Formats: sequence, C-alpha cells, structure tokens
Amino acid sequence: MKDQVINWNNVYLETIRLNGGAPGPISRTGAILHAAIYDAVNSIEQDYKPYLGILPVKLGTSKEAAGVYAAYTVLCSDSVYPNANFPKSKKKNQSFFDAERDKAIDEIKSSGVSQQSIDDGKELGIAAAKAILKNREGDGFNDNSDYTPGHQPGDWRPTGSSLAVTPNWGKLKAFSPTPIKNFRPTRPAGFSSKQDLLASVEYAAQLNEVKQLGAANSTERTQEQTDIALFWANDLDGTSKPPGQLYTITQIVSKLKGLSFSENARLFALVALALGDAAILAWDAKYDTDLDLWRPETAIQRAFEDNNPGTIADPTWKPLSPSPDGTRFSPPFPAYISGHATFGAVHAGIMRNFFGTDNVTFTATSEDPSARGNNGIRITRTFNSFSAAALENGRSRVYLGVHYQWDADAAYVSGTKLADFLFENLLTPNEH
Repeated sequence: MKDQVINWNNVYLETIRLNGGAPGPISRTGAILHAAIYDAVNSIEQDYKPYLGILPVKLGTSKEAAGVYAAYTVLCSDSVYPNANFPKSKKKNQSFFDAERDKAIDEIKSSGVSQQSIDDGKELGIAAAKAILKNREGDGFNDNSDYTPGHQPGDWRPTGSSLAVTPNWGKLKAFSPTPIKNFRPTRPAGFSSKQDLLASVEYAAQLNEVKQLGAANSTERTQEQTDIALFWANDLDGTSKPPGQLYTITQIVSKLKGLSFSENARLFALVALALGDAAILAWDAKYDTDLDLWRPETAIQRAFEDNNPGTIADPTWKPLSPSPDGTRFSPPFPAYISGHATFGAVHAGIMRNFFGTDNVTFTATSEDPSARGNNGIRITRTFNSFSAAALENGRSRVYLGVHYQWDADAAYVSGTKLADFLFENLLTPNEH
C-alpha cells in the first residue's frame, strides 16, 4: 500500500506545478497540510506531542484514512488554494483532489481495512484539518498592502520580472512558538548604514564576485558551477519551486531509510512547519528591515551610484537565471537574505536532527527546464550530507547571478538556528 504521507505530498507538489505561486504561500500550504496529517495520525498513536492538540479518537480508527482526509480537506480549503486551477479527473465532473482521495481510499480498502475504520478515520482527519485551518485564520496570508520601492542607491526596485512579490510575508503569524524576528540575521558585514555598506571593500568584493561568476555570458563560471546554478534554480512556474525540491529530497531520504507511515507523518510535518517559518524569516529580512537591498542586476548596472571606487557599472549586465523564452531575470524581491538558502538551511537542520546525523548520502535531481546536460538528460547531483546540499543551494544563487554570497551565508546561520529551535520545541517525544 502507498505511504499516504508521501502520496499526498506528491499531490501537493503537483498542485504547485499546476498553479505556480510565490515561495511564501507555497510553504504555508505545505505546513498546514502536513500539520493536519500529523495531528490526525498522532491523535491515534500519541507517541509525540501534538502540534495543536490530541483529537478524540474511536477505537480501531484507520490512521491512513485519517491522513488522507486531513490532506484532502486542507487542499480543498479556499484559505489554502483559492481559485485554484486543476485538471478534471477521468470521471465526469470529479475534481483532481476528489480523484486522488478516492484512489487513496480504494487502496486502503483493498488492504483489508473495514469501512467503519475508514469512516472513523474520515471524521478524525476532517477534524484535524479544520483545527489547523481555524488556527491559521487571520494569519496575514492575504495581506496585499502596497509596497513602495526605494530610489536611493542600494534600495531594491523592480528589475523587469515583476513588481514586489508578497512584500508583507515577513509579518505572517509564525508556525513556531516564538517570534521569527528572534532569528533575524545581522546586517551584511556588520554595517548599520547602507551608505557605508555600499562604499565598503566588502561590498565591492561581493558585487564583483557575482558580476564575474553570475553573468549570463560569463567566461569565468565553470560548467559545474553552471550546473549547480541551474540544478537549484527551480524558480519557474511548472516546477515544484524551491520548497518542492526540498520535499522531494525528503521523500528520497525517507525511502532510503525505510521510514514507516507514522514516522513520515512526523518527519514531513517537521520539515513543513520549518519551511513555513523559513519563508517568514527570509521575507522579514528582505522587507521588514530598513535594508531592502538591491539585486546584483541593479547594483551592477547602477554601480556609478554606489560611491565605491572598487566597482564599475555595466549597464548591459544580466544574470544567468533564464526565463522559458531565454530572457534573463532576477526574482522580484530584495536580495538580503536568500530565500533559497534559508529554505535549504532550515531543511538541512531538520533532517540532521531527525536522523541524528548530518552524514547521509543521497542523489537528487531538478525540475528546472534549463537543468539538463548536453545530452538532454536532467542534471543530478549527489551529496554526502544535508549541510553540503544546503551550502551548495545557497552558493548556487551567486552562480545564477541573483544573489551576493553574504545573502546565503546569513541565511544559513539564521536558518540553522531556526531549525534547531523548532526541532527542540515541536512534535517532541512523549514520556510514557
């Protein structure tokens, strides 16, 4: 029988591919989804502390059915995917989610689980989903307040890809029991003044590195560095986006380790809650300080404004990062800190804590349409530790031309602290 945690994680990933969207809303959906599955399953077994609470359970309730109905109820909620676009199933007038639910329940039935056990699981799963959805009401996910870009040297402004995306996401209610601002990174190179930062030798070094290695037409970037950049890019609609790539790695490692359904319920909930908070952490740093640092694309093209003798403007400079039509783009939000690097650090921290070691070897691939070798085959990469993957993820953004290295370094430090805190304080073992 399929593991229904992984099955519904895949349904969620396909939903991302079909609907696209920004990293914040995507990670919020994953956190709600897997918290609901976990609380439903854990209410039956009670080996760990709940996320929200232990729900009433009838004897003999199917934990698999509970997980299915928790996931289904969350994904069908208007507060998770309003106005979503999904294909119809082969059955007339049946939705994508309905079809996936029916397939899952049919498989559970065929394994010998009674209808009563399934019905009791349905009741439990729906209750778990409603509890987490109620908990997230008014969390700020639909705050569409305007954002006005700055026009001074160093200020982020649109680069042509889009206006500012989800500028209020850093204000979202955290999934963790402590304010996310507790993990806010220090200022780049320790400069309190943006003017001093831009005029510094540290800034010149950061800018010149990405100018050299991250240019669309770079002659200094190696083939492996290009592969790394495109492997981790995964920004485009039609992919599972940065959170989805990390969920796929979670699936890979889970299968390598032979985790049970219940173990996956906890692992994926920890990963999901951490990724949900990672987005808040990164967006708080991007928008809710007075930094709002411009992307390398703007910084290099407008280097004549930075009052730094170590930088030279190139008005034609473009990053490697490719759109489907071949044009180059920078993501539509400030540079400091890197969202990719924050997600990667938080994910690595949870995985390291869960498995009790950083040293796990795994091979993964990318959904980015440009992440293919000369033979047309998707690029794969093998890592010998979770931290190695996270650090490469952060470094990749320099090679892609969309971040400075300190965006990744600060994200790794803050993200690791957040992951360690979450693992120590969420879904911890019960003492029996």
